[in-house]
Amino acid sequence: MLDLRKLPLEAQLTALLDGEVSPEQRHELEQRLASDDNARRLHEKLRHGADFGRRRLDDVLKEPVPLALVRSIKSTQPPKTPIAQRAMRPQVKLAPSGPQALAAALILFVVGCGIGYFAGTTPDADEIATTTATAPANTNDWLSDVTAYQRLLIRQPRHLVEVPASQAEEISSWLTTAIGVPFRVPDLSAESWTFQGARVILGDNRPVGQLVYSNSDGDIISISFRKDAQPPETDDFKETIKDEIGLVTWHNSGTSYVLAGPSAEAALGQLAMRIATAI
Repeated sequence: MLDLRKLPLEAQLTALLDGEVSPEQRHELEQRLASDDNARRLHEKLRHGADFGRRRLDDVLKEPVPLALVRSIKSTQPPKTPIAQRAMRPQVKLAPSGPQALAAALILFVVGCGIGYFAGTTPDADEIATTTATAPANTNDWLSDVTAYQRLLIRQPRHLVEVPASQAEEISSWLTTAIGVPFRVPDLSAESWTFQGARVILGDNRPVGQLVYSNSDGDIISISFRKDAQPPETDDFKETIKDEIGLVTWHNSGTSYVLAGPSAEAALGQLAMRIATAI
């Protein structure tokens, strides 16, 4: 059995989530989680990331196979040369040891839940600025990702945010560092929207800050923003609808914004203008 104490804490907690630990190692890690707040927060982020990765994988597996691919497979001609006549290459059998197999499993697991884990990290603002300057803006992917996360919020109203509204100072420092954009949390109580808290998501493979609000009817809106150069052919306060989700986009001072909410909300555009002056 691999000695987990020689691995980073992230790898140890990942092994715990994956069930790749002995009873003694499980007991030791559970004791640390009970006494170490930092370890407990990291464990929660890894667990949320793994759950999110599994859900995304399940969605992909449910998608139908394209008809063109099915036809291509069926129309493929068999090889003219019998397989038995082809020169057979010597087979090399790889038999990894137990520790090697566990290490490989840990690496694959971490890669699989990387999206969720990245949501809990806080990269340096200068590094984000460098990535932003070199990566071309893809407005469609950015809006598609925000729309997907908005649908996720609607389906899990009891788990809307990573940091609740009561921790206002942490939200401010966390998002400013993670996104590289200064901001203020808009007060939308006059419009009957209550601030619930914040989270970090991915938009076109880049970190995005998200402020989440709800009203007494159970509706949910989110303000998403990221550091961004002015996208080409982008109109301020442009409204679009994607099924049941309404989107209003605008750009200001090197930052792109998206207000996402119910498509039936007639005042979504006016609310976006109110937010733009307050954020």
